[in-house]
Amino acid sequence: MTNDAQRIIGLYQRHGLAWEADRRRTPFVEKDWLDRFATLLPTNGHVLDLGCGGAEPMAGVLIGQGFSITGIDSSPQMINLCRTRHRTQEWQVGDMRTLSLGRAFDGIIAWDSFFHLTPDDQRRMFPIFGAHTSDSAALLFSSGPQHGEAIGALEGEPLYHASLDPGEYYTLLRNTGFTVVGHVVKDPTCGGHTVWLAQREQAI
Repeated sequence: MTNDAQRIIGLYQRHGLAWEADRRRTPFVEKDWLDRFATLLPTNGHVLDLGCGGAEPMAGVLIGQGFSITGIDSSPQMINLCRTRHRTQEWQVGDMRTLSLGRAFDGIIAWDSFFHLTPDDQRRMFPIFGAHTSDSAALLFSSGPQHGEAIGALEGEPLYHASLDPGEYYTLLRNTGFTVVGHVVKDPTCGGHTVWLAQREQAI
């Protein structure tokens, strides 16, 4: 499956527009979790969206609530859509695995993007989360329900997914200074997503 993992960026560059069109036809089942995330943010806070896609619906909802967004996606097509839809926000083509923006955010979203990374790359993301969050910052991401790898499909091509064990996610979050405030495995109210919501502890 390693080769499938390495093909993720190219896959979304080829089929990003098709994926985005399908995403916009899908019911917005994430609203309750996104609302919970937003309650942990300061008014007019700044959110980093990793794997932002075309900005809809997740980033778009937050922008409508007065939050500022910095969106990162490996697909230039997706970033161009973001810039067309939300010109006042910040959008960058980039790889979350090598992200180093030199600033902290009030929240991070890695929704339906983080789980395309290999297990080792997921582990290496937690210091990146830590380096890009301020005290009390919120973190929202989706994962698989248990340790393992799985292959889906996008436009007929293999689409890689991976997950760590829930206990390891708890440990990685704790070691990065986050406390889990919400976690549901295969949440039936969220399209079967396994969801993690955490908040960074405030320094004393």
